[in-house]
Amino acid sequence: MTVPAPRVRRRPWTMPGRTLPLLLATVLLLPVAFLVVRAYQEIDADRGVLEQERLGVEYLRVLGPVTDALVEAQSAAVAGQPQSRESLDRAVEEAAAVDARIGAELRTSERWAGLRAKLEGLPDRSILDPEAVFTAYGEATDLLLALHGKVRESSGLVRDSGSDSYFLQDGVGEEMPEAMIAAGRLVDLAVLMQTRPASERTSSLSELATLRFAALQPANDLVNNLRAAVENSESTDLGASVLTPFDTYQQAVESMAVSSQPTGRVPTVDVERLSAARADAQAAANQLQPVILDELDRLLEMRIGDLDRDNRRILGSGGFAGLLLAGLVTSIWVTRRRDDPTDGGSDAAAEPTPPGTGRTVAPAAGRGPGDQLTPVLQPVGQSGDNRWRPFDAAR
Repeated sequence: MTVPAPRVRRRPWTMPGRTLPLLLATVLLLPVAFLVVRAYQEIDADRGVLEQERLGVEYLRVLGPVTDALVEAQSAAVAGQPQSRESLDRAVEEAAAVDARIGAELRTSERWAGLRAKLEGLPDRSILDPEAVFTAYGEATDLLLALHGKVRESSGLVRDSGSDSYFLQDGVGEEMPEAMIAAGRLVDLAVLMQTRPASERTSSLSELATLRFAALQPANDLVNNLRAAVENSESTDLGASVLTPFDTYQQAVESMAVSSQPTGRVPTVDVERLSAARADAQAAANQLQPVILDELDRLLEMRIGDLDRDNRRILGSGGFAGLLLAGLVTSIWVTRRRDDPTDGGSDAAAEPTPPGTGRTVAPAAGRGPGDQLTPVLQPVGQSGDNRWRPFDAAR
């Protein structure tokens, strides 16, 4: 009979089995990558907001000296005292330099240009009467307060999410300049009342009461904001740094409230006492402003540092997840290649058997009449005669 040749097995189709781990890893990696990118973008946006707020702090820092110098110049002009515009001009130049650098980003350049033109055109006592000087300076201070509000709005300070930093920015960016300017106007009006005719006394007292409320309300709000910021802040340096000027300012505000009250049968105001109280309040405010701004900037910088650390954690976690998935894919791929017998080239069943280790195929043998079935296979390395000698003897 004829022994059929051994069939060579076909190489099985293994590509789907090999690509499946890679496909699963990709499916897992895509949402991880999406979450990492999304979290990074959100943190980067929050960081940009805080950086914008720091620009607002920088701008408010140079507006403080402008406010102080403008109030002093107004009081001197209304009282007819000799004045030097050196401090005001110097403060204006410093503010102009800051606006030239960051004004476009905060969208304050137009407002600053209008305020600067107004400041440069302010009159003095030698040109106009005190009433006209009071009105002109009042217009300039209104523009200055509007610029404070624009800086807080454009920088995002007015929308700050931190409790302690919100109270600080509200106090130093809104309440403090309003209180300083209103206190200066209150003293100037008390000076002007001494020169006005008796027929205008009633209207002057009404105007004085309005300015008194306008000066004391933001001053009290500033005190409340600072107290709330100290209570909500985790920093121990804030309370220690603002304690002395804070107490001085609070006492000066209380003294100003008392001294601004008209007394006597013919209501009058003690201008000298009111001026001293206003000077004490302004000096304390000048000490408080840099302390508050420094603390505010420090809080914003700390939050930026926290966001940077979060970014590094997110990127590190995403990279670690990617490495784990890549290692998993590599491990599965290498394991399948090692266990798959088809990766060696031809099928193992078709490989030739080395000599002496297997069985050889003998020529096909037929069956004759009366003959026994002739073996087809014989062990390799053994003689056929020795193998079948007992059968031959029996025959």
